[in-house]
Amino acid sequence: MFFGALNITMRRGLARVPDVDAGSAVIATVGFVLVAATALTTGSDFDAGELWPFLLLGAFVPGLSQLLVVHAVQAAGASRAGILFGMAPLFSALFAIVAFGEPLRWPLAAGTLLVVAGGIALAWERERPVDYRAYGAGLAVTVAAAFGLRDNVARTVSEDVAADALAQSTALMLGASIVLLANLLRRPSALPRLRAAFMPFASSGLVTALAQATLFEALDRARVTVVAPLTGTGVLWTVVFAAVYLGRSELVGRRLVMVALLVVAGSTLVGATR
Repeated sequence: MFFGALNITMRRGLARVPDVDAGSAVIATVGFVLVAATALTTGSDFDAGELWPFLLLGAFVPGLSQLLVVHAVQAAGASRAGILFGMAPLFSALFAIVAFGEPLRWPLAAGTLLVVAGGIALAWERERPVDYRAYGAGLAVTVAAAFGLRDNVARTVSEDVAADALAQSTALMLGASIVLLANLLRRPSALPRLRAAFMPFASSGLVTALAQATLFEALDRARVTVVAPLTGTGVLWTVVFAAVYLGRSELVGRRLVMVALLVVAGSTLVGATR
């Protein structure tokens, strides 16, 4: 639910301040502060020797990838970009087969066909928002692939790590904050831009913290095959929230709902049977 809400809050933030670099820095920094505060309050143990891989991973995902996420939402809209983000479980499975030797089973093939069918239906959509840009869809698919790669790297790294879920999430968000703040500070007027973007994107930072914390806590308590399909419903939450909070600007119709159901069904089939 939080991952679905994140796409909506970013879209609303961009409507107020269309500054991708500043908005991304605010989202990551606010998310880091909130997750770190929660981890400290609950007594998480921070071992730099164990957490540095998560710091490095966070620099790329959700660090650099956050820039692509915001650009994708800005260009393609929250609902359409959110649907394409939902392809992440498919990429996660494909990377696992190629890099980690996971077997290719029939549910993966069936799930792939469902996801591809959703992508084709989205590509043939006749009516789109006036500010829709096709390159946003390409960015969203790239982000989905990055999320799939992150899942496999995080799984490999986590096997020998004793640090709890909140500590891992804190390190991940710290890595993202460092990269995105550095990206913003390399240009003039960074601080005024950061101040201007704070209020419009603070809610996205809050939702990011909630999404990361609940995801890592869920993975700490249940199997990936249980958590991944439930996380994949973020696609449906995005469409529902877009229809409720963004109104006709997103042009959420029956075709878009059908596309969301196809992507969720395919991703669920892939994730639940791995």
